[in-house]
Amino acid sequence: MVRSSRLALNAYELVEEVKSGSISVEDYIASILERIESIDKRINAYITINHHALDEARIMDKMVKSSSSNSNGYRSTLLGVPLAVKDNISTEGIRTTCSSRMLEDYVPVYDATVVKRLKGAGAIVIGKTNMDEFGMGSTTEFSAFGVTHNPWDEERVAGGSSGGSAASLASCMASIALGSDTGGSVRCPASFCSIYGLKPTYGLLSRYGLISYANSLECIGLMARSAVDLALMLNAVVGSDMQNDHTSIDSSIDIKSINSTSLKGMRFAIVREIIESDAIDEPVRDSMLDAIASVEQLDAVVEEVSLPSLRYALASYYTIAMAEASSNLARYDGIRYGYTLQPDGVAWNEFYSTIRSNFGSEVKRRIILGTYVLSSGYYGRYYMKAQKARAIIRDEIMHVLRSYNAIITPTMPVLPPRIGERISDPLRLYTIDICTVIANLAGIPALSIPYSMHNGLPIGIQFMAKHLDEALLLRIAYALEYARGSRVKRCVL
Repeated sequence: MVRSSRLALNAYELVEEVKSGSISVEDYIASILERIESIDKRINAYITINHHALDEARIMDKMVKSSSSNSNGYRSTLLGVPLAVKDNISTEGIRTTCSSRMLEDYVPVYDATVVKRLKGAGAIVIGKTNMDEFGMGSTTEFSAFGVTHNPWDEERVAGGSSGGSAASLASCMASIALGSDTGGSVRCPASFCSIYGLKPTYGLLSRYGLISYANSLECIGLMARSAVDLALMLNAVVGSDMQNDHTSIDSSIDIKSINSTSLKGMRFAIVREIIESDAIDEPVRDSMLDAIASVEQLDAVVEEVSLPSLRYALASYYTIAMAEASSNLARYDGIRYGYTLQPDGVAWNEFYSTIRSNFGSEVKRRIILGTYVLSSGYYGRYYMKAQKARAIIRDEIMHVLRSYNAIITPTMPVLPPRIGERISDPLRLYTIDICTVIANLAGIPALSIPYSMHNGLPIGIQFMAKHLDEALLLRIAYALEYARGSRVKRCVL
């Protein structure tokens, strides 16, 4: 078995250890599975474990040993790296529930494109991670399989909706992870769990195999404990997938350009409406100001801008997201998809209501509100106005990014809440997405980096850039990671 301290290796470090023969993939995966068995009863990061992971690890080891005659193993940039996959991303032969009783027994017959590509790069799927049901939530409390606890303070939430993926990384139960991001669902748990979370440009990563919630907003996101790991993941999954996803973009990322320790010549914007907002907790504001100083110390320029339309961001986002959720989840009717029952002798209305009652409270709330804003007489009053507001927000953001390389904001305006603290007040819960929904409305890339701690609780800082400027975001992350060294912990052992 591998020493517990080595479970905190970054993915790129693990690959080098495997290639050199210092660690066998089988031993490493076995140690990860043993750790899950030991501590996940407390954290609840995983819903389903891949019971074939050890067999896949043995195949990897054979590939490494035969590398003298077959160099494929050495070209595998994520060779033997344990991967956690959010439970709304399809995995062939591994149960995929969306944390819902509606899909409790669903086992896909195919891999999502991003999963297929990461496996092709050598990663091994460890299991499927807990989440807010169908991705609807910011705390992973809306799961049919129980709440995920924050590894830094188990009485607090891990964030959501990709809370299980973030918690698996922060507790060394995986090395890299996949999430999905509709309004901050990768970046929120990344901030609360002190890891990196990247929401890419809309269309850069194929959405094939992602179970839909809000199509025009959502994308698959990447999570890791280092900027280099994120770059390796991104390099493995980018590329057109037009045969499966017509929103897919044919693009590549130059990851060689990220390893710079200076930000000289870059210009950053901070948003007056955010930095002066009463919604920002004081420790988060202090961390934000410190991040600005750190960026300036790396020879960048930081200036204040105004984005007046941001006061419409939350309302616009939730109106659109709920409308699309209502449409997408209509398919779970017991006939086409989802849980079903024997219909003989059951009236149609009773059959349908019984099936739909398998949704949790938050999903029901969003379906009802989404149906309302799409209904006759209210479509123009709510949904169309939200789309117009979205266009204005996007135009303002793009105007700023024509003059600046990136926009800096806190990722989350608050520290990780205690479990149960916000769940009873939906409006209070929705407001914590104030800084993250902007990138989804505009379709631009955004990255949350682990920046500081306050009383043992993580604080993340978010950077947003122009479309397809992921390499710049990774360069910023790399420079700050290098400058701050070991001051920010990213793993609880």
